[in-house]
Amino acid sequence: MNELTTDLKSLHEATLNNLKNSKANNTLRAYKSDFKDFGAFCAKHGFNSLPSEPKIVSLYLTQLSKNSKISTLRRRLVSISMVHKLKGQYLDTKHPIIVENLMGIKRVKGSIQKGKKPILISHLKTIIDVIDKQKIEDIKKLRDKSIILIGFGGGFRRNEIISINHEDLEFVSEGLKIIVTKSKTDQFGKGMIKGLPYFNNEKYCPVITLKKWLKISRIKSGPIFRRFSKGPSLTEKRLTDQSVVLLIKEYLNLAGIENKNFAGHSLRSGFATVAAESGADERSIMAMTGHKSTEMVRRYIREANIFKNNALNKVKI
Repeated sequence: MNELTTDLKSLHEATLNNLKNSKANNTLRAYKSDFKDFGAFCAKHGFNSLPSEPKIVSLYLTQLSKNSKISTLRRRLVSISMVHKLKGQYLDTKHPIIVENLMGIKRVKGSIQKGKKPILISHLKTIIDVIDKQKIEDIKKLRDKSIILIGFGGGFRRNEIISINHEDLEFVSEGLKIIVTKSKTDQFGKGMIKGLPYFNNEKYCPVITLKKWLKISRIKSGPIFRRFSKGPSLTEKRLTDQSVVLLIKEYLNLAGIENKNFAGHSLRSGFATVAAESGADERSIMAMTGHKSTEMVRRYIREANIFKNNALNKVKI
């Protein structure tokens, strides 16, 4: 009997661990954060947050819509639903009072999303030029240039950039292969390989710049993008994804460019936009960025071609 109890206990613990690992840690944190806001709304108005009901959720979404985008509302709804599921509670998120309310909010507010600005070729060159002009050690310059150029050249998300290990790199005659072991759209770690060819202009070439960084840093294993301690002393600690954002904003500011609407995602969206402007099709762009849906990639292509394929070009005045 004791053995049976022990087996059931271990199975229970393993099952709970599987449920926990079914979602990435960042996703679980987002669910908790979103649900915390919903919980505060319910507490303020005397409602139960768990289990809740469609009418209460609909009221919350209406309140939230006053200062939030449609995308935020949809994300909060997913979070509320997932927390209910994880706690073994049922919530009908397809109930008409929720669905129709969201449609009404969408009609009133509109659903156009204004994303962060992409880093285009002009921005990229400006950033690299500014880094070269800084009165800092060469080792720091090469690290920062490598982060920017690799992030742009591979269409990486910022957390993917800082997650690259030396073991993920393979230099070949054509350029550089980078194994992406896990990403936002690859929760089960199937992985993908990105190929970065050599650029004609060595100054802005991600492959050559990374080679120089690895040589000067003497990194042979582990994370390739690491923190500095005092001065040029390199540590074993991996950079955080927020570091990528801060670097971009810092160098844009030093270049005299307004940096408010740029973020870590600007490298990824910049690659997609520039590739689209250069005539790359959506399939080849998605092969590099790892997008699973064509919706966002097609948006990049539309924005890249907004003047190139403009009907007004046919008008003669």
